[in-house]
Amino acid sequence: MGSVENYNHRLIISSHIITYGNAATPEITKQIRDEIETMWNEPQANLKFKGSISQIIFRITASFQPNIQPLDIYQNLDPQNNYFRIEEFAHGNISFVDGLGCNSGYFKLENLYKGSTTAAHEYGHTLGLDHPKYLDIRTTGAPGIMYPRGTLVDPPFQYDPSKPAGVTGGTMHPMYRTVKQEDIDHLKLNQLIFENDKAVIGEFTNVYHWDHADIPPEKFIRPPIFG
Repeated sequence: MGSVENYNHRLIISSHIITYGNAATPEITKQIRDEIETMWNEPQANLKFKGSISQIIFRITASFQPNIQPLDIYQNLDPQNNYFRIEEFAHGNISFVDGLGCNSGYFKLENLYKGSTTAAHEYGHTLGLDHPKYLDIRTTGAPGIMYPRGTLVDPPFQYDPSKPAGVTGGTMHPMYRTVKQEDIDHLKLNQLIFENDKAVIGEFTNVYHWDHADIPPEKFIRPPIFG
């Protein structure tokens, strides 16, 4: 989720990442921020907006808030705020967000190694992007940021290039995902409702997540956007 400002032939998307949880640290929070901002600005994307070409710019900030309370999240009215709990354990063994176009989720620490692209992928979900429906993209080059684990790709983009497609090791390694112009196009920024050159992308979910280690498997409710 974020705010969008139309300013001087630029569409500036601003989001603030807030982390909490037993595995959250200032260092991992900065790494998440850096990954999202760097990857989403890499395509140097442009969009035809109100009759002219606008440059798309992502401005991402972040803060580590270990003492944040559920009420702080529930009452949030700032569209730039995105809340992510970070823990070593996650039911399903994977990171997730609370829907398409949301502002909350849960990160498994193991998924957040440097270069993993997990944070940038989940950020795409918060802006409303889903996993592509067709997951065999062999012969098309590097995968876009929204392709999930298990996607069939050309050998150089697999966990193990020597493996046949589809077997263990023969699917997409997330580190090869990139943000492309088409990912920016899919945001449909020109369809947002702007007032005084400002708009909101995404919606408030404002979910405070409890540590999965304290939730029995039978009581865990699988979110709609998993991984």
